[in-house]
Amino acid sequence: MTDDTHGEGAGWFAALDPDDPDDPGDQGGPDAAATAITAGSAETPRDWPTLAVEAGFAASTDDYYDRLHDATTAATRRTVRERERADDQQLIHAIRAVDDCERVANELAERATEWAGGLFEEAPAGVAGAREVAARDPSTDAERRAVSLATRAVDLADERDALAAYIERVAPAVAPNLAAMAGAELAARLIALAGGLEPLAKKPSGTVQVLGAEDALFAHLAGRAPSPKHGIIYTHDFVRNTRPEDRGSASRALAGKLTLAARVDHYSGERREAIHEDLRERIATIRARADDAASDGGSADE
Repeated sequence: MTDDTHGEGAGWFAALDPDDPDDPGDQGGPDAAATAITAGSAETPRDWPTLAVEAGFAASTDDYYDRLHDATTAATRRTVRERERADDQQLIHAIRAVDDCERVANELAERATEWAGGLFEEAPAGVAGAREVAARDPSTDAERRAVSLATRAVDLADERDALAAYIERVAPAVAPNLAAMAGAELAARLIALAGGLEPLAKKPSGTVQVLGAEDALFAHLAGRAPSPKHGIIYTHDFVRNTRPEDRGSASRALAGKLTLAARVDHYSGERREAIHEDLRERIATIRARADDAASDGGSADE
């Protein structure tokens, strides 16, 4: 055992009990090893396998690497579990579930109303028609199956609405500035496309601007299409309700502030009204171009 086994630079294994690997306490077990791996550090590389053998932690170099593998695997699993439990990940699951429920509900509703149209008097298409079919009193086995299918479609549509309400409640707590600026649903979609609030906060505004338009972007990079001006942020009123020739400017302005909002949410979590006011002023300036153009056109006509 070397003199610095229990001192600075002794190695991640110094405080672990090698004789009780299943002990969940502070001195042994995978959790303790995972904590040591995650929290440990060293200023310079050292011959850790040799030090581990000399310290009695491992019987051989191969044994050391086996223990290191188990410790790093446990640390990775812990990190993944913690990440999956994070609030932004719940938003990602919820918004993806919204899309799944909506897609499947519409498909089942179309099938149910088409089927029911041959059994009952014709019902409207879509989920509204499925609700009418689900309320009917079937008398034959075929009618029962059609009504049951319509009921499933209605249940999924209702679940979609419940998920959307959940997103409306949770998004402002997870990303207060982003949710206030983009709306809860668009904020959740941006977080989902980026893979989380932290990845979104680290992206440049140019990338945020075209999130959701990856196919168009790749087509542009391949020389088959012009560069996309916007991705999913097109659904925002500041872009959609701006005249087409100014939407590029509006998209850039919105993407820049959305990126800033995501960074504030991730690093501080405090609501900052200044960035919202700056965006409103910038969009007002961009939209004023249309009024100026209309005024110039009117003057020319006179």
